[in-house]
Amino acid sequence: MNSITQTMKILVVGKPNGVDDLLLQVHGNSEIVRAEGVEEAQRMLRWRSVDLVIGSGADLISFRPSLLPAQAVALLEGISQGVCVFDGVGQAVFSNAKMQALAESVRERVRRFCGESLTAVQMERTEGVPTVRTRRFSFTGLDGGQYEVSATPVVDPHGRAVEMVAVVWDVSAQRRLQGKIDAIDQAGRELVSLDLKQFSQLDTQQRLDLLEQRILRSIRDLLHFDNFEIRVIDPKTKRLELIVAYGMPPDADTIELYAVSERNGVCGYVAARGTSYLCADTTNDSRYVHGLTNAKSSLTVPLRLHDRVIGVANFESTRPAAFSEDDKQFAEIFGRYVAIALHVLELLVTERQTTTGQVCQNVLYEITNPLNDLLTQAENLIEDYIGHDDIRLRLRQISENAVRIRDSMRDFTTGKPGLIGAKNFKPSLDDPLLSNKKILVADDEEVILETVSKVLLGHGCKVITAVDGVQAIELLAREPFDLVLSDIKMPGKTGYEVFQAARQADSTIPFIFTTGFGYDPDHAIVKARRTGGVTSVLLKPFKIDQLLHEVRDAIQNRVKPAP
Repeated sequence: MNSITQTMKILVVGKPNGVDDLLLQVHGNSEIVRAEGVEEAQRMLRWRSVDLVIGSGADLISFRPSLLPAQAVALLEGISQGVCVFDGVGQAVFSNAKMQALAESVRERVRRFCGESLTAVQMERTEGVPTVRTRRFSFTGLDGGQYEVSATPVVDPHGRAVEMVAVVWDVSAQRRLQGKIDAIDQAGRELVSLDLKQFSQLDTQQRLDLLEQRILRSIRDLLHFDNFEIRVIDPKTKRLELIVAYGMPPDADTIELYAVSERNGVCGYVAARGTSYLCADTTNDSRYVHGLTNAKSSLTVPLRLHDRVIGVANFESTRPAAFSEDDKQFAEIFGRYVAIALHVLELLVTERQTTTGQVCQNVLYEITNPLNDLLTQAENLIEDYIGHDDIRLRLRQISENAVRIRDSMRDFTTGKPGLIGAKNFKPSLDDPLLSNKKILVADDEEVILETVSKVLLGHGCKVITAVDGVQAIELLAREPFDLVLSDIKMPGKTGYEVFQAARQADSTIPFIFTTGFGYDPDHAIVKARRTGGVTSVLLKPFKIDQLLHEVRDAIQNRVKPAP
């Protein structure tokens, strides 16, 4: 900064930050006067003129405007809040440009509040209350805007409160931001809060549907994104499989996209790079691949688990530049919640339920890093929003919820036996419906094979077991069966491939899928049900009564081949 050459009269009020460095440069050509506080400064201004007043914002807005030099008034005009001063009869003696730009109804609410506050202060002074406090007020304007008011009394040299200085903040955008953080928090908690009692009563397809409903409601009703899709990366092919879509074209699931950064649209780019992508104008972005009809902009975020991307969430709009940086940040947090929910459910399918509780340890181990990433991102945003206490509080709540998620998952994933009630099982060989029925049981988990075989043998069935999908398919090619019970995920060949082999061997063979908690990552149940032939799905851990009921029902309702 160059030194100021002309002589200036400067009044410094209090000890504003950074002023001493400035005074060192101007001191030689200036007359500097200091005042300890606002009241002393106002008394000084009554008998002497100055060229410049330097002070903190809080001090300056408490000055009576009639006593301020032009430079200080210019400061009040330039600040981003509305500033006004009301006299003892409620008349505005000063309003800066920001205040004058507010709606008349807003200014009237502020005037009434200042009048009520001034009356209260005057009564307190009459009763001998020594301190003069600032009063705060929040309200919603007729225009729907959200406003906060801070009113501070101006005290004359005789100790009388004669005016009120009001500062008005338009906090509409901040409140909308707070609302979105609340929505993110609520949506995330809903996605990953797994109610054991509720889930134990649902089959796998119903659990899939429940997860999809939660995602749809969270994005549509809470985040207010009307058109979106969620795709998960197939680890083998790198194809982005569509698992949830709303407001997208009917043929969205036929669009083949892969986790490759080039020629696979924005989704492929985000999946490959692991970074979010704001497309403000789809018509001028070479990466955008046709999705929503008449789409003008899009936002795509990765579904990230620690250092691994498992999919993408893609949001689209018919308006150009419909998504902001705030939208991107909060969609990323929501994306982490979705990734954790999907990952936990997949783990529970893959790991199986065992008597040792090992699944609990594995799941908790797997979600520790994703939860830590969620915590880190929330903490970083807290630093970005210094000064926005409400927003910071809500981000803190997201952090706390992540910890609660970990604890609830510990409760939810407590190990269970493969077949409930197996220890107290009593055989019953006089079951004419099951007697001599030949049943193939395919599962790579030893406890399932042993307990299911024990129950079915105890009811007169002939049981053949297969330890994986390959062995099951070989058995189906060699001999006929009255029923097939097969796990969905097995080494070598999947449950869906076993189902296809069974249909090829005999299209009338009833088929029952078994699976652990979670969603069906290969969509085996959905694809098999479309084809027909799947009679039911048993969710591990299942009860003996459930097993026998489904087996009896499947055999009794077997479709007879046409003559």
